[in-house]
Amino acid sequence: MAQAVDRDTNRPLEPPSEFIVKVQDINDNPPEFLHETYHANVPERSNVGTSVIQVTASDADDPTYGNSAKLVYSILEGQPYFSVEAQTGIIRTALPNMDREAKEEYHVVIQAKDMGGHMGGLSGTTKVTITLTDVNDNPPKFPQSVYQMSVSEAAVPGEEVGRVKAKDPDIGENGLVTYNIVDGDGMELFEITTDYETQEGVVKLKKPVDFETKRAYSLKVEAANVHIDPKFISNGPFKDTVTVKIAVEDADEPPMFLAPSYIHEVQENAAAGTVVGRVHAKDPDAANSPIRYSIDRHTDLDRFFTINPEDGFIKTTKPLDREETAWLNISVFAAEIRKACIYCLNSLLSDNRHQEAKVPVAIRVLDVNDNAPKFAAPYEGFICESDQTKPLSNQPIVTISADDKDDTANGPRFIFSLPPEIIHNPNFTVRDNRDNTAGVYARRGGFSRQKQDLYLLPIVISDGGVPPMSSTNTLTIKVCGCDVHGVLLSCNAEAYILNAGLSTGALIAILACIVILLVIVVLFVTLRRQKKEPLIVFEEEDVRENIITYDDEGGGEEDTEAFDIATLQNPDGINGFIPRKDIKPEYQYMPRPGLRPAPNSVDVDDFINTRIQEADNDPTAPPYDSIQIYGYEGRGSVAGSLSSLESATTDSDLDYDYLQNWGPRFKKLADLYGSKDTFDDDS
Repeated sequence: MAQAVDRDTNRPLEPPSEFIVKVQDINDNPPEFLHETYHANVPERSNVGTSVIQVTASDADDPTYGNSAKLVYSILEGQPYFSVEAQTGIIRTALPNMDREAKEEYHVVIQAKDMGGHMGGLSGTTKVTITLTDVNDNPPKFPQSVYQMSVSEAAVPGEEVGRVKAKDPDIGENGLVTYNIVDGDGMELFEITTDYETQEGVVKLKKPVDFETKRAYSLKVEAANVHIDPKFISNGPFKDTVTVKIAVEDADEPPMFLAPSYIHEVQENAAAGTVVGRVHAKDPDAANSPIRYSIDRHTDLDRFFTINPEDGFIKTTKPLDREETAWLNISVFAAEIRKACIYCLNSLLSDNRHQEAKVPVAIRVLDVNDNAPKFAAPYEGFICESDQTKPLSNQPIVTISADDKDDTANGPRFIFSLPPEIIHNPNFTVRDNRDNTAGVYARRGGFSRQKQDLYLLPIVISDGGVPPMSSTNTLTIKVCGCDVHGVLLSCNAEAYILNAGLSTGALIAILACIVILLVIVVLFVTLRRQKKEPLIVFEEEDVRENIITYDDEGGGEEDTEAFDIATLQNPDGINGFIPRKDIKPEYQYMPRPGLRPAPNSVDVDDFINTRIQEADNDPTAPPYDSIQIYGYEGRGSVAGSLSSLESATTDSDLDYDYLQNWGPRFKKLADLYGSKDTFDDDS
């Protein structure tokens, strides 16, 4: 806004006028990119013209005047690998088959210029970092054609033998490699696994190898990519092979027994030194060292056997009993003896325990007929009394069987018979049932308990062994009383005799028992009367105090009428003075005021409280006025008597003559514990 005014008077000469000033743009701002730097990725081996990234710039000048129109993009750095479209700013690949393994990262500088790129135009630049991403365009390759490895024959399955590695320049999943054994004479003995952290193939032992059997093996190992890109399949097979040669190293192996276990037999009762059998082991090493044998004494604690350390023959050390143990199990060690130490066997066995082999040996003890058969149980037969006219029963008195500790070959079948000297026994006979049992039958009737109530029948039992064994067993048969149906009633002979009357001997025994009972009663009554006599006997050498026990019970705390409670009160205590009677008094002290019950009072509570207060206020008196509770031990207590009154009978040097000076209250004690002369005077 402007206005003309008079200079001298400063008056407006015209009204205010509006002036509009228009600023005309000039090209004074260069183009600017949105980002100072750009980052982009493109797969390696991409075709020419593959788009990588688009960059964009802007100009602040007014496009009306053409100052920012037609920005033109150009590449300043990065040729000949990449190109940029001038109008759009799109960056594209300019060369084919760019290899990431050769160069992975590129730096490109892009320029944007206004004024259509003509002279006088302004420009701006930006940096673009382009990274080639990996593709699986390289197969794995072994750096060498042959790998040499070795393994000890002492190695255990699963142990690592060696490692191989095929190099693949690709990265990530494109560089993953897996390994396999595709050929070779050791495919059954070795295996290979892949260590994905190191991308190595780990050769491991699958089965044990033996140096003496075969000393070298060859394997053909293949390495192949896990992920294959079909676009690059034409580049060839993405795998490679290599030869792995494995040498087997010799190791000092323990001996080997020719059999995994042994079973031998020996007859029982065989003499010491009888050969049981032999175990045999050999050294699998090429040196073929000699073997020394020994028995594991933990398996032969009784030392039944011994073994020849050189040839492995096992012998007995004592006769064996099959009936005690039919099978014996031992273990035998075989240790290798080195030729350099053939004269130091003991130290060698202790130093080379790891070179031992162990085999179980089972020894069966064969049976010999050395046990005669015996009764299977303690049999006892019973037969009923009968007269001569009663017919004999066809039922056996008892059926017996036998038992034999020997094996069945030397045991049954058993033969039962009577001894030859009583083959014609008039009372009983034995019938063999031919099934390892026999029945005992009566040959006659008319058995009577009055004549004979017990019969002992010897029976001979023979087995079927070679040579046969036999034994004589005694069967006890009792004559018993039965009812009409043959049911046993009694087998006691004395019970039968008592029915007819008591014998003289029985009557004498009954009278003797009665006399003994009377004597016991008289003694008991006499002892009871003696207990009521005075127990204190004043003899010259036996002076003691006795405790007399009464069985009378009091009526308890509420029984106050059975006696005069006033007798419990000490007359001296009424006056406030209580003399000490348990020690010899030497001085007197003044009585202390306190609660004093009336002389004829029967208030026991006040009486006791007075005594307690006086005892508490006396600093010189020990707590003699205290209540002591003694548990009654009862008769026959192992603790014995708790009383000190029996001390009168013990030998003591103490002088108790001073008790005579304590007054009439201690006269009794003075008589009991005083000197002999004093006692005589009192008498």
